[in-house]
Amino acid sequence: MTEDRRQNDAIPAKTSRTNAMNTAVRILANRDHSKYELKQKLRQRGFAGKVIDTVIAECERFNYINDPRTAHVYISQLKRKCFGKRYIRMALKKKRLSGIEIENNLLENYPEADERENAGKLLQKKMETFERELDLKKRREKMYRFLYARGFSTDVIADLIRNLAK
Repeated sequence: MTEDRRQNDAIPAKTSRTNAMNTAVRILANRDHSKYELKQKLRQRGFAGKVIDTVIAECERFNYINDPRTAHVYISQLKRKCFGKRYIRMALKKKRLSGIEIENNLLENYPEADERENAGKLLQKKMETFERELDLKKRREKMYRFLYARGFSTDVIADLIRNLAK
C-alpha cells in the first residue's frame, strides 16, 4: 500500500518538473530572461519552489539562462532607444541583474562618448518642442528635466546645454 502511494506521488512530481521545464523553454524562446524573471514567471504559473529551483539549475546548465548575456542584450536595447546609463542601471536592478560583471558590461558597452552622442541625438529630436518655450531659462530647465528623466548623467546634460548656448 505505501509502495503504491510512493509511485503515485513520484509521477506528478516528475510530470510537474517536465511541465515546468517545457514552460521555461517556451518562455525563454521569446527572449532572454534573468534568473529572477524566470523564477517569477514559473511561480505565477503555480509551480512549486523545489521544482522551480531544479528547472532553473537545468536551464543554467544548458546555458538557456545567462544573466550576463541577458544584461548585455538589455543594455544594447536601451542604448539604441537613447536611454542614459543611470536609467539602464536602474532597469537592470529591477530585473535583479546587478554585480561587478554586469557593471563592467555596462561600462564596456556604453562609454561616456556614446552617452553624450545619444543625449545629443535625443535633444536634437525634441528641439522643436523645446523651442516653443520663449524663456531661455525655462527652456534649459525643460531640456535638463527631459534628459535627466531619460537617465543621462548631470555632467553630460550640463555640457550639452552649455554647448547649445554657444
